[in-house]
Amino acid sequence: MALIFIGNPTIKMSQNSPFRIFSGTNSRYLAEKICSSLGCELGNMNITHFADGEFAVSYEESIRGKHVFLVQSTFPNSDNLMELLLMIDAAKRASAKSVIAVIPYFGWARQDRKDKPRVSIGAKLVADLLSVAGIDRLITMDLHADQIQGFFNIPVDHLYASGIFLPYIQSLNLENLVIATPDVGGSKRASTYSKYLGVPLVLCNKTRERANVVASIQIIGDVKDKNVILIDDMVDTAGTITKAADIMRETGARSVRAIASHCVMSGPASERVDNSVLEEIVFTDSIPYLHKCDKLKQLSIADMFAETINRVMNNESISSQYII
Repeated sequence: MALIFIGNPTIKMSQNSPFRIFSGTNSRYLAEKICSSLGCELGNMNITHFADGEFAVSYEESIRGKHVFLVQSTFPNSDNLMELLLMIDAAKRASAKSVIAVIPYFGWARQDRKDKPRVSIGAKLVADLLSVAGIDRLITMDLHADQIQGFFNIPVDHLYASGIFLPYIQSLNLENLVIATPDVGGSKRASTYSKYLGVPLVLCNKTRERANVVASIQIIGDVKDKNVILIDDMVDTAGTITKAADIMRETGARSVRAIASHCVMSGPASERVDNSVLEEIVFTDSIPYLHKCDKLKQLSIADMFAETINRVMNNESISSQYII
């Protein structure tokens, strides 16, 4: 049996604080940065692992009557989701006043509808699991599909990484800039960026052979002699984004960069990006990146989430902090 301690055992926050922040194992790096931004300490909890893979969660301080914020992205593997569910259950049983799930990356979000017979709707199932476990509120960012908010019967604060990415794009000072999307499904997001920046929008029409395998991509729009920035919500195997970049350079683009909210980057993704024509690919740190890729950069969302937590606690507007 292994014991993992999450938090700082030497520092105790004032018992008068109305809220506490706790973290799952694999999102601690982000929770610590959020706490640093808020000027508070990460809460103390134990996660006990058994030999068969089962684990148990316990809080090592009183949370009775507190607003408890649980920071945990639900990226693979499924232990991250299960850990969050146990954290929620333990907080409810410890008489927390409210339990707010802070899920920067909401996993299983690509399964948001029945697109063929006899398939699951994973996003709805995860929403049901979180609701039954007992969350009172959800704070998340750049859902794969906006309608997932409707799967919940509790308040959902849906944040946008545009507040991080737009200042970065402007800092590049690129001439003849074009915003593009690697598939039609992301056209709404890319269109918002292009309107804000006052630059043209280019679309890519993508067809797949099967999941994670792209058959072909056609460009809709002009990229000749342009500096292109591809906008997406996540990059998994990087097959689509690198193929789109290759085609745009072949069509005459001066340079191609990519920006995506969630750094899934599984399988051969890092190697594909390094071997592609992409100048760089920029993510937030909603998911930890543990591999090596010379072209990859991560921008922190900790201050944005810290500000949102502060506004929730003070009953202030969340949407007023959005750029777009």
